[in-house]
Amino acid sequence: MSTGLWFWILLACAVAFLTKLAGHLVPARLLEDERMTRVAGALTIGLLASLVAMNTVSSGQDVVLDARIGALVAAAIALLLRAPFLVVVLVGAGAAALLRLTGMG
Repeated sequence: MSTGLWFWILLACAVAFLTKLAGHLVPARLLEDERMTRVAGALTIGLLASLVAMNTVSSGQDVVLDARIGALVAAAIALLLRAPFLVVVLVGAGAAALLRLTGMG
């Protein structure tokens, strides 16, 4: 690896460390505020939803519609039926396996 690449890796490490350090320096009274709790919860849900969406329909730079869509739909149905988390994961994995077995992905 080149020297320039190591510079960017070390810079990214320093930024990550300073970001974590800044989180520890936030006063506790700000973290206990009800609005902050709601905002943090909403951000977490939004980030997780965007990660799921991106990993479901993308492969590198391409948009791909394959067995992952079916797995996501099956898992969503299990969630709507209020299945436990482990069951939701197993339903999604099983749906993906069956769809791939039938040649749909």
